[in-house]
Amino acid sequence: MSSQWWSDDDQLLEQLRDALSTARELPAGFVEVGKAAYAWRTIDAELAALTYDSAWDAEELTLTRAESAVLRTLTFSSDALTIELELTPHEVLGQISPPQRGTARLATESLGTDVDDVGTAPIDDLGFFIVRPAPNHPFRLVCQTAAGVTVLTGWISP
Repeated sequence: MSSQWWSDDDQLLEQLRDALSTARELPAGFVEVGKAAYAWRTIDAELAALTYDSAWDAEELTLTRAESAVLRTLTFSSDALTIELELTPHEVLGQISPPQRGTARLATESLGTDVDDVGTAPIDDLGFFIVRPAPNHPFRLVCQTAAGVTVLTGWISP
């Protein structure tokens, strides 16, 4: 490159415009393959099965005069962890068992992949975590422990 390139602002701006327009011209299939590859990042996560949902008890309570509770309780089980959740209108409270440090992340579906984080919280020594605010649309929970265990719940509809 000649020294003229650095002294000519118009040529520099033209080169930059060309570089930016080239970067935007990605084939749509290439972008979709990238998104699909990113979706596989949790493929090694163990899927926890829903073993209890307090909404199941709601059918029995419809025969009584009591108001239904605002709190919803869910339990997910896997070989590595048991995850107990309480959903309130404002937060998601949880505990993992056996208790250990880690990170809890709520994710929602975006273009076929669960990549939009809606909240992340640390898991303390006792296995407790609180994620605020609670999402008002379907989400899933990804728990990653300090020991390297990753457990993924199924989709949760608030």
